[in-house]
Amino acid sequence: MGTQAVPLSSLGLTAKGGGNPPIAGISVDSRQVQPGTLFAAMPGSKVHGAEFIQYALRMGAVAVLTDAEGATLAADALAQAEVALVVTDAPREALSRAAALWYGAQPQTMIAVTGTNGKTSVSTFVRQIWIEMGLAAVNLGTTGVEGAWTAPLAHTTPEPITLHRTLAEASTNGITHAAMEASSHGLDQRRLDGVTLKAAGFTNFTQDHLDYHETFDAYFDAKAGLFSRVLPEDGTAVINIDDPKGVDMVAIARARGCEVITVGRDGGDLHLTGQRFDATGQDLRFSYRGKTYQKRLNLIGGFQADNVLLAAGLVIACGADPAHVFDTLPHLTTVRGRMQLAATRDNGGAVFVDYAHTPDAIATALQAMRPHVMGRLVAIVGAGGDRDRAKRPLMGQAAAAHADLVFVTDDNPRSEDPATIRAAVMEGAPEATEVGDRAEAILRGIDAIGTGDALLIAGKGHETGQTIGDDVLPFDDVEQASVAVAALDGRLA
Repeated sequence: MGTQAVPLSSLGLTAKGGGNPPIAGISVDSRQVQPGTLFAAMPGSKVHGAEFIQYALRMGAVAVLTDAEGATLAADALAQAEVALVVTDAPREALSRAAALWYGAQPQTMIAVTGTNGKTSVSTFVRQIWIEMGLAAVNLGTTGVEGAWTAPLAHTTPEPITLHRTLAEASTNGITHAAMEASSHGLDQRRLDGVTLKAAGFTNFTQDHLDYHETFDAYFDAKAGLFSRVLPEDGTAVINIDDPKGVDMVAIARARGCEVITVGRDGGDLHLTGQRFDATGQDLRFSYRGKTYQKRLNLIGGFQADNVLLAAGLVIACGADPAHVFDTLPHLTTVRGRMQLAATRDNGGAVFVDYAHTPDAIATALQAMRPHVMGRLVAIVGAGGDRDRAKRPLMGQAAAAHADLVFVTDDNPRSEDPATIRAAVMEGAPEATEVGDRAEAILRGIDAIGTGDALLIAGKGHETGQTIGDDVLPFDDVEQASVAVAALDGRLA
């Protein structure tokens, strides 16, 4: 499908009154509707998509998918048009399944990973392992589509039409294996419900996105949907049991009938038993179902071992030989914007960029760096605007607890007053130095590191822009770090 008109019923949808018009396209944007389109009018946080049904009908929509509220809101427009109306209590799920049927193809082996932190790293490592094994693979998420085929993405977990169009294009381009990030927003909005998974992974669960989910329970329930609803009964769940919520995820997956592979430091099927750190990476000792292995990881940060082993478990869950999987681990490379070595000063001071933007992620990143650093640990932190405000002082507190010197600066202030955001972060780190301009903060942070020291620039990671008001200004932490080092060390012409 996806290129020629098909009956509405072939998309798994049944219209009130039995109408079954040919569908030539699907859209959630009334401005993109063309004659023959199925228009999906979804409930939103600010406005219901049903407000745009009248425009979609003028543009030639022949069918509308919505919920009872949407049908009521657009009753007058619907009554005046010959249109097939599909009303369901779960319109987002119906849209996801319809989009999957419309585009009709996705890579034959797919995994998804959820959790507060580590989704991008795990999905990227899965893709790297597959490619090392000679498979045509990609990962989709925060950094777009990367791997054997590339494409940009606007969201970590795209809305269903974009997601299934992307998966179909990947399949058309010869991609056989794909690893996805499953965000809590994406799971809550049923964006993955049409994806056929072989395995699903869980990393951890800490505070984030409470501006959207409102409560910890709602946030957890959203993530648990990956195992209770999206992963098929014959799929395999790969779960970090070091996290307290991992035990709950194991129970949820097993209740569904899924096979489970547990990963952990305190036990599990894939059990990390030893780590030894040096300036450029670490050596791991671990066991898998009774057999012991020792492998080199050229990655900074003890938590990278947890991400890598979860990724290895997911690849094994898809049918790969464990020994073959473990042989690829020394070849894994840093994920862009995740504990990435951005620059090194002439005095040996190292500058790292990381996406850590939650209290737990900041603490984890700094604690993970400590064994690799003989001197002082310096941190630059800031919090985003229009997001969970409760975590701001906690982010400052985490930085102050684990770094020797802290600079508080702007992240993406968005529509909020940057000074107000910085003040909230400073509440948790009263001894920190406040530097509003991010470029200046990076320059001052780098100026503060000497031989054996390291600087962590936290918060934006791979991002190449800074959102201030309605503007997205070019800003890349890695690039800024390189420029600052060059200036301070006299390398600029």
